[in-house]
Amino acid sequence: MEPEKTSSGRSDRSTLERFFSGLSEYIFQSKLGVADVQLIDYISDMLLRFARVDSFHKVRRANGRPATEVFQMLCEAEQRIGLARREVHRHIGDFTLFWSGMYPESLRRMRPHKSADGFLDYCRQGKRAYAIAAEIEGGSERPSSDLLQQLSDQFEMCAYGLREVRREWEEGESGDGLLLS
Repeated sequence: MEPEKTSSGRSDRSTLERFFSGLSEYIFQSKLGVADVQLIDYISDMLLRFARVDSFHKVRRANGRPATEVFQMLCEAEQRIGLARREVHRHIGDFTLFWSGMYPESLRRMRPHKSADGFLDYCRQGKRAYAIAAEIEGGSERPSSDLLQQLSDQFEMCAYGLREVRREWEEGESGDGLLLS
């Protein structure tokens, strides 16, 4: 989904931000009974970040090319220290959560002979990545270690919530769901 354009031709990020925030709140609070504002805000922010394709490939390899597979990102994480390592593991957690939740059918189609990710369990790798990121203090402007640990502990529930977000989004597009009400 592309951000809407204003009359000046610039993207109206706040419209997309409100859309993801409202949809995430509706699904997680109303349907799943999760009232954790910090977790819901993180999920909606992740959706907003991944609305931009370039956000998927923010981790770069030594040659400057983007790491497009989790396997490559894991290799890059091992070569980093401190906050840089934390950010790569956080990105791996976000990347695997996004794909596990929003497009799980694409993960089932991965084949080991075409991608090293075909051998990986995205859920296990995502939980592990968030747990590692949680162990590295991130400063005041970063997600708290507690939140990252919570994402690790509740990875499956968050992925399920994202599947519900997608379902509601798709139903809304067809005129049967929340979005057009």
